[in-house]
Amino acid sequence: MAKKKIKEIIEEIAAGFMEESELELYNVEFAKEGRDWFLRVYIDKISAEEEEYVSTDDCEKVSRFLSDELDRLDPIEQNYYLEVSSPGMDRELITERHYEKYTGRLVEVKLYKGIDGKKVFEGILEGLEDGNVVIKDENDKKWMFPLDQVAKTNLAVVF
Repeated sequence: MAKKKIKEIIEEIAAGFMEESELELYNVEFAKEGRDWFLRVYIDKISAEEEEYVSTDDCEKVSRFLSDELDRLDPIEQNYYLEVSSPGMDRELITERHYEKYTGRLVEVKLYKGIDGKKVFEGILEGLEDGNVVIKDENDKKWMFPLDQVAKTNLAVVF
């Protein structure tokens, strides 16, 4: 079964439950590691407030719901381990929704190919603009990186 198909199945199964729980599906991965398959479901709070984090109770609640629904519907052929967790404080921004949600937050952008010998940039996310990730660095310099040149964008963790 295609990975995209499984992601769509999980989105359909979880939609109403996640909304009722004031959570959202952040990402879904279905991967084979060694001989085992893992269905990893990452959840987040709907709000982008920095103080709001996914709790272990949230993960347990979603895990139980998905486990019951996946057992009932049985849409995945192979045996797998279900894991439900938060995407973490340094979460990767994957979708357009993620970039919108975390506009104004400090991010780290890693590029495939360096600019002036530099591959990692940090700054305040200004969002996506015409297919570019836009940040403003500590010197107020605006940087625009075409999405196809961005290897990864993560929230920066500040202690």
